[in-house]
Amino acid sequence: MNIWSKMITALRGGVNEAGEAIVDSQALRILDQEVRDAGEELKRSKDSLAEIMARQKLAEEKCKQLQKNIEEHEGYAAKALEKGDEKLALEVASRIAEFENGLASEQEASEGFAQSVTKLRAAIDQAEKNIKRLKQQVDTVKATENVQRAQAAVAERHSGSDSKMRTAMESLERIKERQALKDAQFKAADEMAKTSGDDSLKAKLEAAGITTNGPSAEDILARIKNKKAPE
Repeated sequence: MNIWSKMITALRGGVNEAGEAIVDSQALRILDQEVRDAGEELKRSKDSLAEIMARQKLAEEKCKQLQKNIEEHEGYAAKALEKGDEKLALEVASRIAEFENGLASEQEASEGFAQSVTKLRAAIDQAEKNIKRLKQQVDTVKATENVQRAQAAVAERHSGSDSKMRTAMESLERIKERQALKDAQFKAADEMAKTSGDDSLKAKLEAAGITTNGPSAEDILARIKNKKAPE
């Protein structure tokens, strides 16, 4: 596989991943639409059932009318035979045959409609149960999604508060460190000021001929001698 083929494959993979991400993000909306679509299909099925039932009713009524026509014309044929008019009786019999053929056709259509009604009724009943069960599951999924969204929000806030707490503690430590440094600087400046003051005073005393040194060895020896001398 050359580089171009690999790039095309990578792009296709990216498109698929993007498509899956969109589907996942809109899963509940898609699910709701699919349930609505199923409901619309069910409605159309019920409309079809109503139409087939209407056709079955019409076929049954035609069968009743044809059966009535057959019985009525059989009476006509019988009366024609009673009068010895066989030709007329045969003509009526021919008409009866047409009615019977029509009756057979309408009965077949009626039976076909009846079978379709039975099958369609069963299919609609099953579809209604499936849609009802699906809606219940959708409600459960939505409730679970809401709970998980709330849990995620709580977890995010908790994580955010931990992060903010760590940031606050770090800021507090930096403030303490800065304050400690300032305090040390103030103490050092104070010590330097005191030392500088002592040196300045000593210099002034020495300039005035006043010694700031302690007693000399000679002074200490004289003091000792004076203590030992008898009074």
